[in-house]
Amino acid sequence: MPWINGEDCDCCGICVDECPVDKIVMKDEEAEINMDGCIRCGVCHDICPQDAVRHDGEKTTERIDSNVETTKRYMELCAKYLGDEKEKLKCLNRMIKHFTNQKIIAEKTRGILEKLKKEI
Repeated sequence: MPWINGEDCDCCGICVDECPVDKIVMKDEEAEINMDGCIRCGVCHDICPQDAVRHDGEKTTERIDSNVETTKRYMELCAKYLGDEKEKLKCLNRMIKHFTNQKIIAEKTRGILEKLKKEI
C-alpha cells in the first residue's frame, strides 16, 4: 500500500489532481492518502516528482517491530488480568498461531492471485 513520506513531499498537489479516485488530499502541508478508498493503481507512485509516494515494503521492519511489541504488551496484560505468569507463554503461543494463520492466508491468497494473473 502506498504512503507519503512527509519529508520528501513538497505539496505540489500533482498526486491530488491525478488520483483517479480522488483519495489523496492535502492535510497539514502534506499529501495524505485515504487508504479506505485507494485502489492501489500506482498512479501516485508514477507521477510524484519528489518520489515522496513510497511503497509499504519499506515499512516491513517497522511493522515487524510493532507486531513484537504488541505481542509483548498482550503477554503482560494476560499475566496481569489472569493472575498468572504462565499466561504469558499461553498468550505468546496464541500470537504465534495468529501470525502463522496470517501467513497461511497470505500464501493462499497469493496463489489464487497468481492463477488469476494467468487468466488475464
